[in-house]
Amino acid sequence: MQILMPLKIAYKAIKIHKVRAGLTVLGLLIGVMAIILVMNMGQGFENYLNSQMEMFGTDYLDIEPRVPKSARVSQANSGSITTLTIKDGEDVGQHPNIRDYYIMQMGQAVATYEDNDKAAMLFGLSAAGFDLYKPKVEYGRPFTDEEDKSLARVAVLGQDIKQDLFEDEDPIGKRMRIGKHNFRVIGIMEEQGQMGPMNMDDMIFVPVRTVQKLIMGSNHIQAIMAYLKDPSQADATAADVEGIIGDNHEITDPDKYDFEVMTTDEIMGIMDQITGAVNLLLMAIAGISLLVGGVGIMNIMYVSVSERTYEIGLRKALGATNSNILWQFLWEAVFLTFVGGLIGVILGTLMTFVSMIAASYAGFDFGNIIQPTGIILGVVFSVIVGLIFGIYPARKAANMEPVDALRHE
Repeated sequence: MQILMPLKIAYKAIKIHKVRAGLTVLGLLIGVMAIILVMNMGQGFENYLNSQMEMFGTDYLDIEPRVPKSARVSQANSGSITTLTIKDGEDVGQHPNIRDYYIMQMGQAVATYEDNDKAAMLFGLSAAGFDLYKPKVEYGRPFTDEEDKSLARVAVLGQDIKQDLFEDEDPIGKRMRIGKHNFRVIGIMEEQGQMGPMNMDDMIFVPVRTVQKLIMGSNHIQAIMAYLKDPSQADATAADVEGIIGDNHEITDPDKYDFEVMTTDEIMGIMDQITGAVNLLLMAIAGISLLVGGVGIMNIMYVSVSERTYEIGLRKALGATNSNILWQFLWEAVFLTFVGGLIGVILGTLMTFVSMIAASYAGFDFGNIIQPTGIILGVVFSVIVGLIFGIYPARKAANMEPVDALRHE
């Protein structure tokens, strides 16, 4: 009973000062809610990036144009580098550790079918891309290598653009217009969702040479995806590929390379740095929220001690020890922060579900992002905050002399 007495007294004090207790709880629950939401959304962001990487596989080299290290950023950007070509891809494909590759070139044009038209992104790729790229043709067929080399005007539609242009009509075999040219629809991609800022279901997949020559009137490409036979040799293969393309471009100085070869591990390392930086920033914001809540607790508890000086003096006069008074106020702070933490966990979890639904509606698949660790940390942190920020007011109350305290009546 002696152990429970401070807790009972603290509970009664909280019941008497409901508004003050509510404000204390509010300050903590906002901080804990922020921690829960930040941890869950950070995990969701990481899940989303990983899912985007899986669309391309995990054993490839990504080869793209880049500004040479020796060039100033103000003089050029990767979009203005037009030296990466289909021949580079073909030569890279001859490397003994490259099992297959495909080439990409993005474009844009207005797509039209009867009275429906839409500005569409064109995903030009070589035929091998349909075997290597994870999303597949749901029905119909992909285009062939022969169709790519002959500049065939064939198209595979994403789910959304198929619906926008053809509605409920079966588009297979139908003629549509892309830019100034007529194309025949030969396939429909399975649903893909969002990839960064791009809706992949709003894409039209066409042969890469067709995009180059007919749509864009150019010879360069945007990227080469080269898949490895032995992923353990990724770094050595990347070095060989740099040499191959460097020779093609007649560049011997690596600092002057107008292209970049990245392994999957390097790409994942960059992704980890991005997610780590985002999570660190969000956790710092959540920590500040919790700190503000803790300062609010200390202030409110300090006011509580000042208002209850006579009560403290009376209890001491009747035999309460410094330890009794200390634990009375500490229990009050811990109880309030525990309640605030519990409510914060509940609200943070509910907001996570809402965020998951909103992200899914926007086309971002965050997967399961409810983190039990975050829930436990939220409650534990709230109690720790109660102890840390409640100790000073509690010690102040415990160290009061009974005579001095009773004079405040």
